[in-house]
Amino acid sequence: MLLSCWFAINLLQAIFTEINADEAYYVLYGQNLDWGYFDHPPSVGVMTHLSALFFKHNLGARFFTVLLQPLTLFITWKLIPESEAKKNKIIYFFVIAASLVMFSAYGFITTPDVPLLFFTAAFLYTYKNFIKKNNMLSALLLSLTMAGLIYSKYQGFILVGLVVLSNLKLLVNFRFWLAGIIALLMVSPHFWWQYTHHFPSFRYHLIDRSEGFKWEYVFEYLPNQIAVFNPFTFGAIVYLMIKKKPKDAFEKSLHFIIIGFIALFGLTTFRGHAEPHWTVAASIPMIILLFKATIDNGKIFRYVKRYVTASLVLVMIARVLLVSNLLPERIGFTGKEKKMKAIQEIAGNCPVVFSGSFQNPSLYTFFTGNESTVISSLNSRQTQFDIWRKDALMGDKKVFVMVGVKGKSQKYKSGDQEIEGFFTNNLQTANQLEIVYSLSQNKFSAGDTVNVSVNLINHSQEPFQMNHPEFPAEINAVFLSGKKIDLQKVKLNEPVINIDPKANINRNIRFTIPPLSNGKHVFGLSVSTLFGPAIN
Repeated sequence: MLLSCWFAINLLQAIFTEINADEAYYVLYGQNLDWGYFDHPPSVGVMTHLSALFFKHNLGARFFTVLLQPLTLFITWKLIPESEAKKNKIIYFFVIAASLVMFSAYGFITTPDVPLLFFTAAFLYTYKNFIKKNNMLSALLLSLTMAGLIYSKYQGFILVGLVVLSNLKLLVNFRFWLAGIIALLMVSPHFWWQYTHHFPSFRYHLIDRSEGFKWEYVFEYLPNQIAVFNPFTFGAIVYLMIKKKPKDAFEKSLHFIIIGFIALFGLTTFRGHAEPHWTVAASIPMIILLFKATIDNGKIFRYVKRYVTASLVLVMIARVLLVSNLLPERIGFTGKEKKMKAIQEIAGNCPVVFSGSFQNPSLYTFFTGNESTVISSLNSRQTQFDIWRKDALMGDKKVFVMVGVKGKSQKYKSGDQEIEGFFTNNLQTANQLEIVYSLSQNKFSAGDTVNVSVNLINHSQEPFQMNHPEFPAEINAVFLSGKKIDLQKVKLNEPVINIDPKANINRNIRFTIPPLSNGKHVFGLSVSTLFGPAIN
């Protein structure tokens, strides 16, 4: 009965809460099923694909999200021993779950964290069964859930690693090793996809997301964690972790997961911003431990009954606001459909080309059903659109380019929306070009003249025109320091007019090192167009 109510509430919330940009992006995953994507493993794409088989619009992105969370809660309930799971207090199991803000949100918002939470519960269930029975069937079921974790999100590796750290005897358990090997075989198609695409996900998460050290990243981390886990619930968990020692190997693993996730991602703040939801897998252990304490400890029961339950009022107010138009557009749940329909009114049935990141083209396709893409540059980041390369199929089509270019773009009005861009029948982008070179040294001073031999490779099926009438290009030396980008023009020993399809031409270039701050800079060469300096 309570699971049915939970499902119904989330279903209504999913229908009436506007889709956000990330969800629209994952809908495109589902329309282009693959063994992997630039940002994430494939589970979230499978979810949106299956949802779209049964529904359109919001539920076409969210139905399996709404369906999966009651199953996650059911498995989590089964992790509590029957002798301790007093039915007269079951309402507090749902109170605790609903109080965890991010866990509650992932009952109606589609992200890779949704299958991660499901497989976290399933993995803990099979792990508990494995340490109890330690037979081949339990090992096989364990391998299935481990593979599910990895196919959901890369935090799955961390989860398994923390469980192993909590019970080092697993390292001498033959059946556990067998389960791990079977799981790796199951996820081998995803690793093959990563290999054939030059490991884009690992490069993005481990290298490209590094923003350098800032004290604000460190100081904001714990407040963010307290917020996403609910201050009242998080406070109770901290109290339990200090006061109560785990009584068995399984309970010890729950402690390791909570402490491990929060500590590990706290360390990542020394290299950049840590997203609050990265630790959401710790929600499952939190629900189990706090509910068991609610049953066993009168003091904890009174605290949950009085404070955690009262905090649900704030959670419910936030959920009501999500279906209203009262929230500011920057929150991400209002105003997007209106803007995308305004662009459609100007562009008509023409494909729309954006600059920047994945948000706008994903939302445009979701709300209008029309074709769209984005051209990334050093000013943004690469995304799945750089793998799909939809722009390569638009060269001979009339497209609307949603970029403000002085002397080229026009300003259009659609209701109260102002749209800036221009139409073209001859789109050309530079991201299909690759520049191969090597430097003879890696230490320079401002004013030094550098000579480099380069190969320019055109990977597309169309010729690339450096002096294109609408999209002219030039080669620049690029110096990166954090988010600061310095461009320096280069001189070629011989002009480049056209680069034929699949052609490889060689040139010598010369440039002068500009005045830069002392220290290390990332150096590269880029072909710059009106979309910005391309990632060549």
